[in-house]
Amino acid sequence: MSECTHNCETCGADCASRTAESLLAPQNELSDVKKVIAVVSGKGGVGKSLVTALMANAARNKGKTAAILDADVTGPSVPKLFGIRERAQGTENSLFPVQTSTGIRVMSVNLLLENETDPVVWRGPVIAGVIKQFWSDVIWDKVDYMFVDMPPGTGDVPLTVFQSLPVDGIIVVTSPQELVGMIVEKAVKMAGMMNIPVLGIVENMSWFECDECHKKHYIFGDSHIDDIAAKHGIKNVARLPINPSFAQLGDSGNIESVPDVLGEFAAKVLG
Repeated sequence: MSECTHNCETCGADCASRTAESLLAPQNELSDVKKVIAVVSGKGGVGKSLVTALMANAARNKGKTAAILDADVTGPSVPKLFGIRERAQGTENSLFPVQTSTGIRVMSVNLLLENETDPVVWRGPVIAGVIKQFWSDVIWDKVDYMFVDMPPGTGDVPLTVFQSLPVDGIIVVTSPQELVGMIVEKAVKMAGMMNIPVLGIVENMSWFECDECHKKHYIFGDSHIDDIAAKHGIKNVARLPINPSFAQLGDSGNIESVPDVLGEFAAKVLG
């Protein structure tokens, strides 16, 4: 091969000067995040924040250091689930995540607002910038697993996360309705386009167990999770029931008290 002249018309495709520039945002120099896992779905209201919280709990139960980056900037709910009321603190150039009662580190836009009910009325580029700052400007210290709670869909924010953060894989959250299954496939295909592996699928609201007859009732219809998983070659699957206690514990900020219902699934996904 001829010597590189820095004129791409004269060099081969394997020339180092033709390598595409990385879009990854730099990790804070005081952070050491080992694995980043995004929790996604193509539709809202299926329980992504719940699954994110439960996965962080499961990682903590395995003796690992867990963190949550709340990328649902316009609809943040993670601080509420964990009962976090204090605001995030920082220096002129850095921010510190807030720790839950069991040591899970959290950063969310709601930890920066005067009032948690204040709306975030920002356009896409501003939101994208905030997410990058949550990665680059926050001092996460040493974290074994960071879970990114994503907003629904396949738009600006998921694209920003996939391109700007070193995402090791995604967990897809769905519910039994066939319509939701179709939308979930969009998220799976987007991950494929970004060369990010799907680590598993969690079907939320899969069934309800009656207190009196103790039978499982499939309120939202038959499950489609096995079909979706088989179609895309996804091995790890979990189902969560409709359990009013989960909602009550989340509403009261005690999500860390939920039983380790994703422990077996987390053991497979996290390794």
